[in-house]
Amino acid sequence: MKVRTTVVAAGTLVLCLAAAGCGPDDGGGKGAGGKATASQTPAAGSGAESTAAAPGAGSAPAPMPTSHGRTLTEAELAKVVLTTDEVPGYAIAPLEGTDERGTEEPEDEACRPIAAIINGSPEPAPAATVFRTATDTAEEGKDDQTVVTEILTSHPKGGAEELLRSVRDAVRDCADGFRTTSEDGPSTYTEVRTLPAAEAGQESFAYQVTGSLAGARVPLVFHLVRTGSTVVTFYAADFLTARTPEVPAALVTAQAAKLP
Repeated sequence: MKVRTTVVAAGTLVLCLAAAGCGPDDGGGKGAGGKATASQTPAAGSGAESTAAAPGAGSAPAPMPTSHGRTLTEAELAKVVLTTDEVPGYAIAPLEGTDERGTEEPEDEACRPIAAIINGSPEPAPAATVFRTATDTAEEGKDDQTVVTEILTSHPKGGAEELLRSVRDAVRDCADGFRTTSEDGPSTYTEVRTLPAAEAGQESFAYQVTGSLAGARVPLVFHLVRTGSTVVTFYAADFLTARTPEVPAALVTAQAAKLP
């Protein structure tokens, strides 16, 4: 069976490690659950960079959206998260088992913001969090059905901006990869790089973290969007082809449009 995973297996938010054992050839995978999209973007290290352009590239920049900046409660986040039929072709559902988080601890402190998101616990800690999955209904029944994980977090004043800033810095500082340890053992990430990001919200930033599973490359893609004090993190991974997976721009822009 094909296993392209974007959803966090077994309900844990240690996106790759606890879900599928993306550690360095330690032979200890727990098995992946779900699937991810594989785009036509060349894989990192293939000698070609992504040519995917963000929507609106080359045109005049869209006006910056305004926001009341208030820190939303969990109930308020649940009201602004995407729902089924708001993005044609995608079914939205709660992510089960979200009480369990990852325990990845990076050897290099500069990489902590990246590890924190892999753990499903972005830093600084959010005031409220809501989890969803978006599934491509046109691929129903396929082994490689597209499933994207979506995490909405609200933050005290300044926290959302700090989150985006710290992740950007970590992506730059940890470009050559990093190692972590956790309750499940050590893990290796061989590369971190910025990706083109769809224009959305007040800030939009995408990056790839390349893990290792039994010696094979496992690209993990994250797309963060901030509006006011709310951050949306989209996650996709490809455990099958080693190509850079894709977070559909339609999901990103539709979700950003709902943020107050």
